Amino acid sequence: MADQNHELRKAGLKVTLPRVKILQILENASGQHHLSAEEVYKTLIDAGEDVGLATVYRVLTQFESAGLVIRHNFDGGHAVFEMTQEDHHDHMVCLESGEIIEFLDDIIERRQQEIAEEHGYELVDHALVLYVRPNGSDVTRQINVTSNKK
Repeated sequence: MADQNHELRKAGLKVTLPRVKILQILENASGQHHLSAEEVYKTLIDAGEDVGLATVYRVLTQFESAGLVIRHNFDGGHAVFEMTQEDHHDHMVCLESGEIIEFLDDIIERRQQEIAEEHGYELVDHALVLYVRPNGSDVTRQINVTSNKK
């Protein structure tokens, strides 16, 4: 808990129990780094915490403003949050399961830099999201059958 208190103070936020609990949930999101406000809220309720959904939204927005978390709006504006990380990464979002996969590819990173330079720009930041389906999924097979008929 001392680590969370330090992080909150360093970000310029007052240490409150809801902030500490929400920060703990985000830091301990084992295997699932991207949580919606509703998932954070459900985790709090399951743990017997008395925190409202509006408080969760407000705290997550404060965390975002303070640079503690990053908000992503994947697939139709559904917001998820992840702890800010020092290392850059990109995302793939499975359209069937909603799973979010983090990846880093040096070739893609280098090519983005080259493209910006080729157009006379300096790349300052970027976000790459690939929307994917599993190979052999029913939807992929339907699209392939339809496109082969043309």
